[in-house]
Amino acid sequence: MQSKAASPDTYLQEIPEDRKAVFQKLRAVIKKNLPKGFREEMNYGMIGYVVPHSKYPAGYHCDPKMPLPFMNIASQKNFIAVYHMGVYANPELLKWFTTAHAKASPKKLDMGKSCIRYKKPEDIPLELIGELASKITPDEWISMYETNLKR
Repeated sequence: MQSKAASPDTYLQEIPEDRKAVFQKLRAVIKKNLPKGFREEMNYGMIGYVVPHSKYPAGYHCDPKMPLPFMNIASQKNFIAVYHMGVYANPELLKWFTTAHAKASPKKLDMGKSCIRYKKPEDIPLELIGELASKITPDEWISMYETNLKR
């Protein structure tokens, strides 16, 4: 479910009421913990946190007009999703996250390659997501991205 919202604030207005409060908290904890240099914008119909072209002019290899994506949050039909490209690109970070998630939440982790899904808003371990957001700087992400792209 991609939104046509032009801004993160407009996106938040579209979210169902039963998810709105936790989604606002999720956004706030990410923004508070995200290292300086990432920018919040609408990205692929979701709220995205990207490395802007001013820092990484090459952009995203799939569409160089797009800034380099790092993290997204979305209200999907059946769940709230947190997309974090670092857990897909860095096996050590993935291991840390899965271990920390097991300690932070009694719920089984529902995760794809970079997509972490939460069916119930109250199940989102906000502090852990904030810590995850803090783990990689834009320069580290660019380096990781380029290393993985060459493979």
